[in-house]
Amino acid sequence: MSGSMSVKVRNHDWASTALGPLHLWPASLRIAVDMLLASKFPGCLVWGPQLVTIYNDAFKPILGAKPEALGRGFDEVWSEAWDSIGALVFRTLSGEAIFIENFPLMINRNGSMEQTYFTFCYSPIRDERGAVAGFLDTVIETTASVEAELQWRHLTNTFERQVQERTADRNRFWQLSSDIMLVVLPDLRISAVNPAWTQVLGWHEDEVLQTSVMTLVHADDHQEVVSVVERLRAGQGTENTVSRLRHKDGHYRWFNWAAVPSELGFTAVGNDITQEREREETLRHAEELLRQSQKMEAIGQLSGGMAHDFNNLLTGISGSLELLERRIAQGHLENLHVYLDAARGAAKRAATLTHRLLAFSRRQALDPKPACINQLVLDIEQLIQQTVGTHIDLQVQVEPAPWWVLIDANQLENALINLCINARDAMSAGGCLRITTGNERHELPSEGEDGLAPGDYFSLQVQDNGHGMNADIVARAFDPFFTTKPVGQGTGLGLSMVYGFVRQSGGRVWIDSSPGQGTRVKILLPRYLDELPEPAAGEPSRKAYARAKGERILLVDDESTLRLLIKEALEEEGFEVFEAGDAEAALQQFRQLGTVDLLITDIGLPRGVSGRQLANAVHTIQPQQKVLLITGFAEQQVTEEQVLEPGVALMTKPFALEDLVHQVHEMLEAVQPVLLDLSPALR
Repeated sequence: MSGSMSVKVRNHDWASTALGPLHLWPASLRIAVDMLLASKFPGCLVWGPQLVTIYNDAFKPILGAKPEALGRGFDEVWSEAWDSIGALVFRTLSGEAIFIENFPLMINRNGSMEQTYFTFCYSPIRDERGAVAGFLDTVIETTASVEAELQWRHLTNTFERQVQERTADRNRFWQLSSDIMLVVLPDLRISAVNPAWTQVLGWHEDEVLQTSVMTLVHADDHQEVVSVVERLRAGQGTENTVSRLRHKDGHYRWFNWAAVPSELGFTAVGNDITQEREREETLRHAEELLRQSQKMEAIGQLSGGMAHDFNNLLTGISGSLELLERRIAQGHLENLHVYLDAARGAAKRAATLTHRLLAFSRRQALDPKPACINQLVLDIEQLIQQTVGTHIDLQVQVEPAPWWVLIDANQLENALINLCINARDAMSAGGCLRITTGNERHELPSEGEDGLAPGDYFSLQVQDNGHGMNADIVARAFDPFFTTKPVGQGTGLGLSMVYGFVRQSGGRVWIDSSPGQGTRVKILLPRYLDELPEPAAGEPSRKAYARAKGERILLVDDESTLRLLIKEALEEEGFEVFEAGDAEAALQQFRQLGTVDLLITDIGLPRGVSGRQLANAVHTIQPQQKVLLITGFAEQQVTEEQVLEPGVALMTKPFALEDLVHQVHEMLEAVQPVLLDLSPALR
């Protein structure tokens, strides 16, 4: 025996039936069962006075969802049809073979009574003594063929009835649907609309019939609707197409459309999604208002912090100048350096503040060069220890085989010292400060605004075991002028400067902190893969230059006070200085002079022509002209190293006049002028 019924027959508890245990079955029963189970034809064996039922796999579909029939009485299994088949069973048990075609039976095999038809044969089976012990029911269900024959016999009436029913269903659906429906002719004229048009759009049927559907479509949606019509004309259906239709009172409503081509043109059904769109739009506006509110809060914090710090610094400068003026007027010339030092100190602090703001906005002037961060950390390790104090245990662990990075080393030193000062302030009672470096490879991109592209990076981490920060403070830690320190003990620009500098350098920075668990700041910088520089022989001291011999300089800046100071410093050094307040005047003067030894120009000039454009125009006249760019707001494009070609230099305001004079001497010292090749960023 094989098949699922074979297994069920072997495993059935026959001892609980009238047949008794399987091993005691007579040979006639065994042979009959084996033949039954081996047959692919639907069959059922009925045995003994109790009419015990055994069936094969092919018979299971005939039983349907009836309760398990194996081992039960045949009369019990087919109790609902016993009035029809009972007499046939007894005739068979008396020795008569029965064969009937398309016998109608009402049976319950799927939870309800159903009309079925069967062609079957009841064949008597005799035992070893020749007596009828049971019978074999071989059967084929002919319900489908009988019903098909009946359907064909009554085809005309049945078809007409179905058409009527379907038409009625379609009409009910057409009449009662809350979705708008329409039939559109090939020329896009409306040939039919359902009553929902009046409910949803206010239009009555006679008001829109024979009008072009495009007259109702919102102008911004015309192109989308035209493309949908093209697909429909090509025989393709469409769904989830969103467009707007004009209401009778003039406003527009949103619909999600499904449309199919038809013999008359195409049929479309539109679901009104106006409220959903309005909710989405309301949510979007709310999110935009929230972002704007957060932006204004940040701007308010930024402007308030700037005003506070600059007012203090300007008070120091103006107060020092006032006292200086008063002492000179009184003839008291002793100790004037006190006021000069105070004003100079305030000016330097103001310069530091602007540099930090530019660092946060990633617009500071950088001088990136290949560098080994390990060496940088080790070089300032002693300075860091002095800065944080002896009560802090400083631990430095560097990567044994470090990758190099392209970085402005001075700015990175400032960033590292800032992080160490923050760590020190978080461990007022003492603690451990760890600085570690390492190589990292990221093979998959990370998500988010601060996500990293795949590649090699060098990490610098500063970790303390101080009081830590909660999630809200961590989220705002990089905001300018945000600080948790008491008034007067912090500007709130340290971390924002670190963030801006690292981002401007192509890297990323994260803070990991929780209250009581300390803080870890991690910086990742892209690995430098080009040729490494030769080891430096040491920083030379600043060269002393002889007095100038009347070299001609064209100075361009819209700030008259700054022009006055720079001109006086250069003329005092022996240069001949010509000045202009904008690019147009400078270019006119350049043409009149014929040639100058150096052009000094501010990048941000008035009247729509920048210092970069001026330099480019001068270069077309004199390709070998040297240019010194000065700026108080250096955009990132200007600070990229490839822009600063030989013959071009950049100085960021504020600068010392002494440094400017030295830069001018240095640029004019070269015997052979260098071709000025301004990149598009400077043009």
